[in-house]
Amino acid sequence: MKKNKTKHPLPRLEDSSGFRSSLLAWYDEYKRDLPWRAKPSLYKTVISEFMLQQTRVSTVLPYFDRWVNKFPDFQTLAVASEEKVVKAWEGLGYYSRARNLHKLAKIASIWKTPPETVKEWKKLPGVGPYIAAAVTSIALEKPEAVCDGNLVRVLTRIFAIKEEYKDGATAQKKLHPLAQSLIDHHRSGDYNQAMMELGATVCHRQSPLCLTCPVVNFCESGRVGHAENFPKIQKKKNRKKSIQRYWVENEDFLLLYSDLNSKNKLKGIYELPHQLPESFQYSSGNIESLGIRKRTIGNVDYEEEIIRISAFTKESSQLDSDYLWADSEKRKEISLSGPHRKWIEEISLRFL
Repeated sequence: MKKNKTKHPLPRLEDSSGFRSSLLAWYDEYKRDLPWRAKPSLYKTVISEFMLQQTRVSTVLPYFDRWVNKFPDFQTLAVASEEKVVKAWEGLGYYSRARNLHKLAKIASIWKTPPETVKEWKKLPGVGPYIAAAVTSIALEKPEAVCDGNLVRVLTRIFAIKEEYKDGATAQKKLHPLAQSLIDHHRSGDYNQAMMELGATVCHRQSPLCLTCPVVNFCESGRVGHAENFPKIQKKKNRKKSIQRYWVENEDFLLLYSDLNSKNKLKGIYELPHQLPESFQYSSGNIESLGIRKRTIGNVDYEEEIIRISAFTKESSQLDSDYLWADSEKRKEISLSGPHRKWIEEISLRFL
């Protein structure tokens, strides 16, 4: 005797109006009160989407408010110096976002009208498929679907998609047509935000709240309690890298380093030096380990041992341009990488 296969609740994508209605009704009632949703504008949408790349909402909230107070529009941001822009971004990481946002503002400040298509937006600095779709749908009301990690999780669970993807980017690219086929053409911005909200607040990576999910009746994996089996993405091991950092004080000043001529993301961002100026000399009897600190950047896990040099000599009183002696007041002015600022504050308390 053949078993009857349970039909998926969305057998034809054109019959998905019930899904959209349920999702939007839930969003209208339970959406989070976020500052970029209050009196929304193109500028607020662009800023929030840049900040939210690879960063939690809870982390972004205080940065967003300070940013909009400091740079209330594209014109103000465009005329600000790169140093001030990077300083305002300090602690959010991935500093290329701030620099690209600054470049975009310079372009936007002379727009007669903003671009209206995803294709046009993707030509702008720092704008990929996700930001282009988010901005055009939320701020410009175009029916363009976003597809980020939240959407990958929601869609693969709703349709119980068994395909294994080699990474998140591949999953987003392959699932985008499905996301686009479900878009609400009358409330595209709200629909995209509702899908992201669902992934962030209900359809968690672990222990999803299926019993209270507004669209569980449309979800093939959620109805049978298998949501955590999706998405299927190959796991990659992070590379490990060990670095020595140096804690060198000269009275009330701490030695810091930034590769000012580099083109990498940390250009102009100061950290504890990983190498000392050639003019510095010290003996092995004057070093002490202050412990190992850990952080992850991209797919690299860093272990950074901080070595205190208690006594040293220097052949020259002049520092190379990449180095800086900074007291506590100077450290407030310059841009420090978030982890290093935290570590410096912790270690400084030990020597009070």
